[in-house]
Amino acid sequence: MDGMHDLGGKQGFGRIAYPARPHDETWEPLARALSAWAVKNRHYNMDEYRHAIERMAPIHYISAPYYERVLTAAATLLVEKGVVTAAELAARVDGTFPLSLPLGPGREAVPPQSFAIGETVRVRNLFVPGHVRMPGYIRGKQGVVVHISPPYPFPDAHAHNMQAAEEPTYDVRFRSTELWPESADEAFVHVGVFQSYLEKVRNRA
Repeated sequence: MDGMHDLGGKQGFGRIAYPARPHDETWEPLARALSAWAVKNRHYNMDEYRHAIERMAPIHYISAPYYERVLTAAATLLVEKGVVTAAELAARVDGTFPLSLPLGPGREAVPPQSFAIGETVRVRNLFVPGHVRMPGYIRGKQGVVVHISPPYPFPDAHAHNMQAAEEPTYDVRFRSTELWPESADEAFVHVGVFQSYLEKVRNRA
């Protein structure tokens, strides 16, 4: 999903300012603890959590600090899972508790395939609704497989509470000039890419 969260490779945001302290407000560690408790007790998984943040209304997402996004995702998923109701949350804050937008359909992984280290691959030119762990700036680009990581549930299904087949991620090395032609110095960029996002590069006859 091309949401507000997919900022990789975009220009104009300036240098990243790291905070002097990990938490600015006393409630922030509580938001982190609530989310960790919910994952540990299997109320939701990490892909569902990530997608709940992505489902925030764009104006809410872009204006919210990090831990407000954490809290919004946790509250949204706990409402959707029936642990708490939206009315109970509203009563707690004596007003409206903003939640993420409704969950849409996910999708299953493509049939099993494999790629070898050293093989040139292309990222599939996908525009799909729902959760996706493929940054937009690598869509349709070619790179070389340099490492293979252990399998993990396919996030496009896992984030939607669907049965998710496990598949490996491939460490794909891209040339910066492949990603941003005529706009980047020569360098390599490495991205972990799920198997279902890749396709083989066919040699021309």
